[in-house]
Amino acid sequence: MAVSIELTKEYGYVVLALVAYAFLNFWMSFQVGKARRKYKVFYPTMYAVESENKDAKLFNCVQRGHQNSLEMMPLFFVTLLVGGLQHPLVAAGLGVFYAVARFFYFKGYATGIPDNRLKIGSQLLVGTTLMKLPKFTYLVFHYSFQEGAELLGDLWVDHLHGFVRHQPGPEGIHLSSSVDP
Repeated sequence: MAVSIELTKEYGYVVLALVAYAFLNFWMSFQVGKARRKYKVFYPTMYAVESENKDAKLFNCVQRGHQNSLEMMPLFFVTLLVGGLQHPLVAAGLGVFYAVARFFYFKGYATGIPDNRLKIGSQLLVGTTLMKLPKFTYLVFHYSFQEGAELLGDLWVDHLHGFVRHQPGPEGIHLSSSVDP
């Protein structure tokens, strides 16, 4: 069964927000490379050890700021791309706002004082995350339960001792059991 998704021209802004975040991460990786040379932390060492390097904390803060951004990237990309299907301009705006927040978070962290990441960057990240959470939750339930059932047709789920059949209908999904109670 073929599934088609129609993208509006505004979805291009979503892609631009994603690309901006990718470039931000490239820039962060160059900052980590500079820090490696400056503090003499060579590959394959991921983090410096204070007993071996007096500048370990400074390097580790730069590395950690970038690593944290990489750890959040998959969730950000999924939220941005899926949210952009229905509300591309809102998703793109929040995506750019998130990238700016990540920049300030990284700059604060890279000072060598981890608490500096909590000044402006953390507040922007929390605000952006809280704005995205309701939309992400809505999209997960909307696509999972309504359109997901329509796209996949009848789904069979093993439920207790029998099967429960999910049938999409005009009012949503109807459940019927093949086992008498």
